[in-house]
Amino acid sequence: MAAQRNLSERAKLILLFLWVPWESAARQIRYSVPEELEKGSFVGNISKDLGLEPRELAERGVRIVSKGRSQLFSLNPRGGSLVTAGRIDREELCAQSAPCFVSFNILVEDRLKLFGIEIEVTDVNDNAPQFQAETLDVKINENVASGMRFPLLEAIDPDVGVNSLQSYQLSPNKHFSLVVQSRANGVKYPELVLEHALDREEEAIHHLVLVASDGGNPPRSGTALITVTVFDTNDNAPVFTSPEYRVNIPENLPVGTQLLKVTATDKDEGANGEVMYSFRKLLDTQLLKFQLDKNTGEIKISENLDYEEMSFYEIEIQAEDGGAYLATAKVLITVEDVNDNSPEVTITSLFSPVAEDSPAGTVIALLNVHDLDSGQNGEVTCTISGNLPFKLEKSIDSYYRLVTQRALDREQVSSYSITATATDGGNPPLSSNVHFTLQVADINDNPPTFSHISYFTYIPENNPRGASVFSLTALDPDSKENAQIVYSLAEDTIEGAPLSSYISINSDTGVLYALCSFDYEQFRELRVQVTASDSGKPPLSSNASLTLFVLDQNDNSPEILYPTPPTDGSTGVELAPRSAEPGYLVTKVVAVDRDSGQNAWLSYRLLKASEPGLFSVGLHTGEVRTARALLEREALRQSLVVAVQDHGQPPLSATVTLTVAVADSIPDVLADLGNLETSQDSETSSLTLYLVVAVAAVSCVFLAFVIVLLALKLRRWHKSHALQSSRDGLGGVPASHYVGVDGVRAFLQTYSHEVSLTADSRKSHLIFPQPNYADTLISQESCEKKDPLSLLDDSKCPVEDAPLVPLNRDFGFSLTRASNGRELRAGTAPWPPAGTVYPAAAFQIPRIRIAKDAGPRNGEHAPVGADSCRWWRPAPKWYHSAPNSSGGCQR
Repeated sequence: MAAQRNLSERAKLILLFLWVPWESAARQIRYSVPEELEKGSFVGNISKDLGLEPRELAERGVRIVSKGRSQLFSLNPRGGSLVTAGRIDREELCAQSAPCFVSFNILVEDRLKLFGIEIEVTDVNDNAPQFQAETLDVKINENVASGMRFPLLEAIDPDVGVNSLQSYQLSPNKHFSLVVQSRANGVKYPELVLEHALDREEEAIHHLVLVASDGGNPPRSGTALITVTVFDTNDNAPVFTSPEYRVNIPENLPVGTQLLKVTATDKDEGANGEVMYSFRKLLDTQLLKFQLDKNTGEIKISENLDYEEMSFYEIEIQAEDGGAYLATAKVLITVEDVNDNSPEVTITSLFSPVAEDSPAGTVIALLNVHDLDSGQNGEVTCTISGNLPFKLEKSIDSYYRLVTQRALDREQVSSYSITATATDGGNPPLSSNVHFTLQVADINDNPPTFSHISYFTYIPENNPRGASVFSLTALDPDSKENAQIVYSLAEDTIEGAPLSSYISINSDTGVLYALCSFDYEQFRELRVQVTASDSGKPPLSSNASLTLFVLDQNDNSPEILYPTPPTDGSTGVELAPRSAEPGYLVTKVVAVDRDSGQNAWLSYRLLKASEPGLFSVGLHTGEVRTARALLEREALRQSLVVAVQDHGQPPLSATVTLTVAVADSIPDVLADLGNLETSQDSETSSLTLYLVVAVAAVSCVFLAFVIVLLALKLRRWHKSHALQSSRDGLGGVPASHYVGVDGVRAFLQTYSHEVSLTADSRKSHLIFPQPNYADTLISQESCEKKDPLSLLDDSKCPVEDAPLVPLNRDFGFSLTRASNGRELRAGTAPWPPAGTVYPAAAFQIPRIRIAKDAGPRNGEHAPVGADSCRWWRPAPKWYHSAPNSSGGCQR
């Protein structure tokens, strides 16, 4: 306990002289620290010596990387200092060696710099001199002459320098004195000197105290009790054949191998001449390694030797005879290194993944190699196997840097399996491997690519909206977001409309969709440019063109250009002289088809003729020719129906009705036409009667149906109240005129008009019953002017009429009703577009007819009636407008 207190006090004093950093060479930092400091004791300001701030130690990855005894020290990143990681025992580290240095390396990882650290561990007086045995036995014959010296076991003090063993003292006595000797290595040992002759009969045993002291402050000491036994006369001591034995052995000798044999002889005889061998001074660890035969002096190995653990042993052997004499000799054993340790290679730092565009010389990893063997067996070289784009460069100490040798390409090799091999210089050499995988980080260095620069596809016209048109796929050899492809269409316009109104593309799949139904007749091909862009930074893209061809379908019927037919299929009159020969060209039917190809191939045929066999139609030309000579008995008016048909699937067709007048002159044609019209008027009157009867019958049936519905409805309501409300609401108009059931309102009076028409008069009379039309007017002006086109008798005109639309170049007509609801008349208004139909219901009359001679003059268009629509002549030919099925006329 006293020794420990002295050690603690001395350690506190030594803390005043704690550390002295210096640099002996570049990148070499030295400190000095006493042993036996507590864990966490300050060693040196490492952040200052590295030129860093304390906070930068962690940020820059500063750490101790060396193996071996680096665990004795650690970094305190908060204070930026190097501190002890535990108790340091200099004697354990360096034994009797002085000075004692501990070396390791510190790595600044972000700069890949290594700094060598060398710390001197100074000795403190923490060990007192200590004898191997508390009692030392000395046997002396009584006849030993004065001045005889007896070697004693020296005390062992692990400390060095002034703190090591300095002196011995012997307790006062009258027979012995003490002499201190020094060996060649500086070790001091005591010898007991006989000053006065011994007398066994006077005193057979002497007890002495031997004190060994060191030079520490305060000094420390150890004691041993010397027991001197006086024997009877034995005047010869054993003598070794050599005071010192040396032997060199390899470290891999098997256990039990004899190393050497020591021999000592004694000239005495009998028991005084028998020699016994024993280890005189040997550490406990050494006692386990060697075995001594006490009778023969043979020394054998009792445990495996390890050069890396200890390479030299110094053993002291003593030979003792049966009497009181003994002799000592030294055995020096040198263990020779054998290449029994494979080199070790460790990965100190690994920078993975590495960007594929890293320049040559980029550091990938920092490797450390180490071999416990020495000499050539400990010389290690490090290599990497395979044809890899990397190389190893020697760094400081036993470190290697793995750097890139050329540019990397992740698309070719995305990862490298690297094997680093460390091989020593032994014979045979030993090696070890370390395996690691280096990932190559992708950069956006490849644009998406299409398999073709241009694509072609087809789509039939009239396709449904949203139909899939085509699918384009681009490939990008990059990875992750650099390979995520987005498809888009280049901005463009087609016929003034943006491309996006015709076609779209799925940005993820590249599938194109039609946004509208294409019409081959509108456009036949669509050119788009598709862009594939990746999601890298910056993004890369490539383009491909797509030509979309619209395929024709037979969706257009043939269109007859000549003769120009109105919507009802009628046409003008063609003239054929009676003297025409067979094959005479009467006219030619000209038709076109907006489709293409086979869908536009037209053929003509005569569908119907009033006189079969009189005319023929060219199959491909459409020429109407006489098939035979015309006879006197042939009718003046010949009607032909010509059909034009395409070759589509299914085929579409159109018809045109031709009227051929068989006459030699136009006046003959006009005279005959007048007679024909008169006969047709009579037929029309009969037909009108039948129509009126039919309409009346239908009206009665409908009226009965409405009455039944009203009865059912009135039954649900209160009968008397519902009937009274119905009469009040109708305001005196008969219930047969307005009937409402579920939103259905029927105007029955529409079918109750009579029409009186004449074919050769400029005046036409319309006779009506007395319906109440409050919302119609008849123009007074038209009555005063007495327009020859008037449909009504001018005597029937009311006093107040609504004005009519003025006449313009396109002659037309309009009908207005007088305020009294009894009369209608024709006026002038712009002629409606071709194909416009005015149903009779719009005028509340069933049919309208205008006399033949009421046509316009100077080639203007004229209105036509619904029953017998008339002829007019705005051009060299005559044109005709016929009534349609709805009761109106078409132009």
